Amino acid sequence: MLKKILIISAACALTATQIVAAETPEEFYRGKQLQVKVGFPPGSGYDLAGRLVARHIGPHIPGNPTVIVQNVVGAGSLTLANQMYRTAPRDGTALALVSNAVAATPLLSPSTAQFDPRQFNWIGSNAPEIDVVIMAAEAPHQSIKDLQNKIAIVGASGLGGAIFDLPQISNALLGTKFQIIAGYDGAAKIFLAIQRRELQGLAGIGWSSVKASQLNEVKSGRLRVVAQFGWKKHPELPEVPLFDKPKNEIDFQAVKFMYARMQYGRPFLMPPDTPIDRVQAIREAFKATMKDKELLIQAERFEFEIDPISGEELEEITREIMATPPSAVARLREILDPNMQK
Repeated sequence: MLKKILIISAACALTATQIVAAETPEEFYRGKQLQVKVGFPPGSGYDLAGRLVARHIGPHIPGNPTVIVQNVVGAGSLTLANQMYRTAPRDGTALALVSNAVAATPLLSPSTAQFDPRQFNWIGSNAPEIDVVIMAAEAPHQSIKDLQNKIAIVGASGLGGAIFDLPQISNALLGTKFQIIAGYDGAAKIFLAIQRRELQGLAGIGWSSVKASQLNEVKSGRLRVVAQFGWKKHPELPEVPLFDKPKNEIDFQAVKFMYARMQYGRPFLMPPDTPIDRVQAIREAFKATMKDKELLIQAERFEFEIDPISGEELEEITREIMATPPSAVARLREILDPNMQK
């Protein structure tokens, strides 16, 4: 009798598996809710990106699921990245927007990044990013030389975010003198602190984020773009200088590693083990969303750049980052956290 029950149970389980396997993305998403989780607070540039995509992606997904946005704030989106890797549903109903630093963090700070970025299903990004140094008009920093000769008090969230890591690394490898005040909950709070003159500026923020929230301040001259990170200038910032490349090979590889994160822009991802047909459906929906006429109108209104990067391209960038020479990674870890155990 027991043997018969086990056989029947196994047959039922097999049948259920076959039904799930046969379910198309359209059948799965019909009547479902897709959660777009944003790893930054409301009002931030990332939040704008997440809500803009969420507003337009639904009709491009087979089955037209309801799309809602949830902000999961903490540790420069590492809280969300860890959640997506460990506890988020893996059925295709969870989509996350995380920092462009996420893929690099497991190498730089393995104690805080509880994931392997190669296991995520990368969906796409609106455009590559160029990170800049923004200073208040009254701050005595007009050039890269000033940043290298005068202490510049800048705000940050914490280790793992570009606005902490880039100024810390540029102090060691590019000769700057940033004094980093950490603990701020996002760029919006940092800009308020700059207005109150608690800080002089912000280093490592994406130019697109500046345009989304501070363009009037830049146009008025109350904020200045003093320098930009990377190998190539942003087309809209032809007069803003780039930092020189380090001459030491290990230092060069270390800076190359940090600049690679800018290629991610504002990346969307899904948890590991999400069914591949659903991942592909969301990837295709994301590509279509980047061409959506209504989105393009709103993107222009909000100074939101559209130069899409595919999920496949993000996967390749991730593999390249994880293949960085250990000597360069060790150099960066020593800079970012001298007490980190090697």
